[in-house]
Order: sequence, then C-alpha cells, then structure tokens
Amino acid sequence: MTDTIFPETLFRPWAGNPLKSRADVEAALRVLVEPVEKYRSPGGARIRLDAHAAHFDQESADMEGYSRLLWGLAPAQVGGATWIDWTPIARGLANGCDPAHPEYWGDPFDRSQRLVELAAIGFALRLVPDKLWAPLSEAERRNVAAYLLKGHACEYSDNNWKFFRLLVSTGLKHVGVDCDRRLDEQYRRELDGFYLGDGWYHDGDTRRADHYIPFAFHFYGLILAALDGADWTDRYRERARLIAGDMTRWFADGGPALCFGRSMTYRFAIAGFFGAMALVDEDAIPFGEQKGYFLRHLRWWGKQPFAARDGVMPVGYAYPSLIMSEPYNSAQSPYWALKAFLPLMLPEDHPFWASDEEISPPRPAVSVQRHIGFLIANPPGDAIALSCGQHTSAENTFIRFAPEKYAKFAYSARYGFSIENDLWRFDNSVLESMIGFSDDGVHFRVRETNEEALIADGVLYALWRPYADVSVETWLYWDGDFQVRLHRIDTPRPLQTIEGGFAIGRDAGEIREQDAGRAIVTTAADLSAIIDLGSSVGRQGRCHTAAPNTNLISAKTVVPQLLGNIPAGISILAVAVLAQAEPNDGKRILARLPAAPDLEALRQLVLERGTPVTLMRGVPF
Repeated sequence: MTDTIFPETLFRPWAGNPLKSRADVEAALRVLVEPVEKYRSPGGARIRLDAHAAHFDQESADMEGYSRLLWGLAPAQVGGATWIDWTPIARGLANGCDPAHPEYWGDPFDRSQRLVELAAIGFALRLVPDKLWAPLSEAERRNVAAYLLKGHACEYSDNNWKFFRLLVSTGLKHVGVDCDRRLDEQYRRELDGFYLGDGWYHDGDTRRADHYIPFAFHFYGLILAALDGADWTDRYRERARLIAGDMTRWFADGGPALCFGRSMTYRFAIAGFFGAMALVDEDAIPFGEQKGYFLRHLRWWGKQPFAARDGVMPVGYAYPSLIMSEPYNSAQSPYWALKAFLPLMLPEDHPFWASDEEISPPRPAVSVQRHIGFLIANPPGDAIALSCGQHTSAENTFIRFAPEKYAKFAYSARYGFSIENDLWRFDNSVLESMIGFSDDGVHFRVRETNEEALIADGVLYALWRPYADVSVETWLYWDGDFQVRLHRIDTPRPLQTIEGGFAIGRDAGEIREQDAGRAIVTTAADLSAIIDLGSSVGRQGRCHTAAPNTNLISAKTVVPQLLGNIPAGISILAVAVLAQAEPNDGKRILARLPAAPDLEALRQLVLERGTPVTLMRGVPF
C-alpha cells in the first residue's frame, strides 16, 4: 500500500495551493476555518472539536473555539474578504456574554483562561465593529461591555498575558465604552519589566524565551502600535526593529521555523511576526524579504499532514500528536495559529504584497543571540540553534516534557525535536540532542536546570547536575558544519550514558553505520551523525529506532547515539554532531572531522571572556 491510494488533501489542507499571493493566503485561511463551522453551537458562542481536556473548565475551552478564529477572520474582513458569515459570530458574542443564556461563557476571574480569549474579542471589536457590535441590540451591547469590563479589571498572569488587558481596552474604546486607563498604564510598565535588550524579552517570571517572544510580545505590541499609534507604542516599533535580524535566523531557507519551547501546537503563528512588522510599515527587513520568509513558511506547512481527516487542525505539530501538548491545550487551542493571517489586513498594493518575493539572503556567519543563549547556524534547508539550556524545573513546572523543550544542546527547524514517552526504559530512550545518565540502567536523568550559563566568543558554557552528587560542565560551539560538544563529568559512582545526535525521518532504503565511537544514518533525504572526538571513555555507536510519534515533524525516526559506561571520578566526553539535508554533502563533510576540543583552552576562554547569558544574569525572576 502506498500514499498514492489516498488523496493528497486528506491530511494536507493546503495541498494544491501555491501560497504565492495574497489571494492564496486568504484561501488558506478559508480552508482552515470552514471545516470548524459545523462544530459551532446553535447559539454561536461555543465551538468544541474533540473530547480531550485542558486543565481549565470546558466553558473556557469552548470559548477558545469561538475566539481564536477571530485572529484570522477579522484581518481578512478588513482586507475585503466576502465569504465570512458574521451572523453566527455576532450572535455568539451576544450569547456568550449573557449570564442568562445557556451558552454563557462563565464569569471571567483573575488569571483565568477567559482573559486570554477576550484579547481576540477586543482585537476583533477594534477591527470589525460593524460586524460584531453594530448588529447587537442595546441590551446585548450592555452585556458585552459588562463582560469585557469585568475581564479588563481582572489580574492577568505575570507574563505576555498582560498585553491582553491592553487589547481588550483597545476594543472597548473603539465601540465607545470607557475603562480604567490606570490599569492599562500599570501593565504597560510591567511589560517593560520583562525587556532584556536588543528586542528580546523573557516571558514573565521565568528564565525562558521562545516563540512567545515573536508571536506574542512583538505581535501584540505591533498591533497596538498600528491600531493606537500613540507615543507610548513607539517602544514596540523600535524593539521589533532590533530583533528582526535575529528572528530571520530562526527560519530555514526552505521555510520551516526553529522548533523550540512550549506551545508548538500553535504551528505557523510565528509567521505573524512578519505580518505585524508589515502592519506598521516597518522595513528593517525589506518587504520582499519579509514576504519571502512569510510565504516560504506557509508553503512548508502546506507539505505537512497537520490536519485531521475532516480538515480540522488537532493538537500536534507537523502531524496530530497529543503527547507533545501542554496542560493548557484544549482541542480548540491550535487555532492561535491563525495569527499568521494578520497581513490579510493589508491591501494588495501594500509593499508587503506588491513586492517581489525575495529568497533568503546568504547567512554564512553564526548568529550569536546572547540574551537567550543561542548560537544559530543556517546550513542549507535548516536553522540550527546550539542552546545553553534555558531553565525548565523549579520554575513554572506545568510545562510537560520541559527538558526536551528547553534544555537540549541543539534545536532544528528541519528536524524538529523529540520527546521521551517512557522514562523507565533507558535503553529505549530517544535522547536526541541530549545526554542521559542512569545509575540503574532503567531510570535516567538529563539536563534540566543550569547552575551557570555563560557565552564567550561563539562558545556556550553550562554547569548543571543530572543528580545532586554529579556535576557536568558542557561547552558547545560550531566548527564549520559540525556542532562540537565537550562534557566534563564529575561523579562519585559509575553511571551509564547515552548521547544522541539529531533524529531524522526513516525510509525504506536507509543506511545505518554503527561502530566504536561513531553512528551515522543516511536516508534519501538526510544524513545524521554523531562521532567521538577523543573522549576519555570508549563508547559504542548505535542507530536507534526511536519510539513512534516522539518527534514533532517525523512520526517515525532513527537517531544516531553513542553508548558507554562512565567510571567514578572525572570523565571527558567529546563529540562532533552533523545533520545535513543533502546526504552526499554530508558524506563529504564527514571526511574531515573537526579537531578534538581543547578543554583547557575552552575553560580559559570562558574564565577570561565569559559573560552570563542575559536570561541568567541576576534578573529577579
């Protein structure tokens, strides 16, 4: 049986769409939205797509289904879309805000999920009041205003959520409803407290910076700059200009974006960053390049089976998968991805759409992103970040599989990242771009939280402990096409260890090479290798068939690994890691391995020139 038996559109809703023009992008939005409508409740206020649960109540989850579509529908309407039926949406707004109606969303309260969803409603009221506000009766308007005012006055979570109050305020003001502007000013100041510099924020009281920086902080800030335009929004324009160059390095030349951190089920929401830049006419990245990054990203998604058979977008990434979800992901959550459609607000003759799409410019140098501890290279077909390892434990531990999402040694746009599905089978662990330690051969520990993270002249350093009595010092750097890792391990007892390279998609003709000190997997499309560079302990190579559905992009993967035993005392492990989208080039590159890392030279470099990664630098989290 082959895939040709099934229609290409079965799981790929954008199959056949060239995604080269504004009309193509609007058609892509429409094909995502229309399958959802059959799940709308009779009163219009609720949408429920599946039975799986988030940690919050079902009323909030149903409200998610209602509100998240607005991130795409409202911009499309402003841009002239004629296919949207706003009647059930306006009816749903009235009923969802009516305490006497069976579809009432429930009272908003401090830090509740309802506050998240009110942001989209405020945004839509600002953009299309003729569709959402004008059709309502006076009594319905009073209910909507009262609901939003109650939400506006609540306390929001101490992170990017603080923008939601400002978006609610923008919508209320536009329909003639006043609210307490002192509360808005308070949150403007507090949002500034998350700013690190050079356009980077940390997301609240954590030492983490991920996709929420482009698709939340900058996305909302630029929307406010476009829709308000007051002097206080100038900071958001300036910060977007500062981060623009860094963000382009998160995108591979073929379109995919770096997979890193939580909430990856929001899929292409990150493309909304380019739409938001265009919305304020910001050309720190020329419009032709912005258009290129934006459209290539959507075209990459057009090749992925990211939808269910009825066209609905389930939790997952490149394919449906609940294992990678967060506790706050309901069945409706993925539709935050519709943030990507913000540039539909812009007319056809705006430079974003009118410019010729430009290819990604050459990016030979490594991008040093010191605030977040990334060293990003852009080999053909990929964007790969060496990562210092952002904090994952003892801070907001609600994130599932946090070490895999934040503490790996490297993250990729092409290969995504893998998560473990069995923490009680060390021999079956994926450990892609990680090293795992076990003291019983069954359970294992990986990097979770750094005690120290420094950056010096293109080298990352971290001190961390897999166990309380075991310390690991790790140095990471690029040597041409290779990622080089050096670990100095100090343990009072023997340990078993497995270290992995990148997991790549399996195919029928793959070639596996596994010998002492090396493991190489070659498929028709990729090569992935991990090679020992003179460690003090001998390790055996293994090409490990990972458990299915553990990788975000490929449902079936194989990962090259090195396995060995570490004695009590100090051990040095050094490896070169390579992942290439062109196998023949990969074989050529493997013929000339990098030199073994010089521990003393690296130690001296960090001692003399190392500065803390900004996320780790005494910020009062």
